[in-house]
Amino acid sequence: MSRIFTGALCALFVCSVSGNAMAYNAAAGKIVYDKYCVSCHGAGIMGAPKVGDKANWAPRIAQGMPTLVSKSIAGYQGKKGMMPAKGGNASLTAAQVGDAVQHMVNSSK
Repeated sequence: MSRIFTGALCALFVCSVSGNAMAYNAAAGKIVYDKYCVSCHGAGIMGAPKVGDKANWAPRIAQGMPTLVSKSIAGYQGKKGMMPAKGGNASLTAAQVGDAVQHMVNSSK
């Protein structure tokens, strides 16, 4: 086996074991949240789980960050409400959305 292939396999293993291939910055996410997300996640508009509502966030958090971030980026229609893609702000990057989700998760545990 080549060293590159072995290194790639090791990296894949580490990412799969960690369950979160990308680390998000909750401090940066608070800035994004305060500017773009609070209008829905602060008031529960369109069924958005309110930040700090542990009971409402627990089943979402159990899905894992990759799922939460993916649904937040692509948008999601659930039984209780909907999440527009990137919260309706197409100018947000995937990293900014992930950071905001991390902030909300940390604030809702």
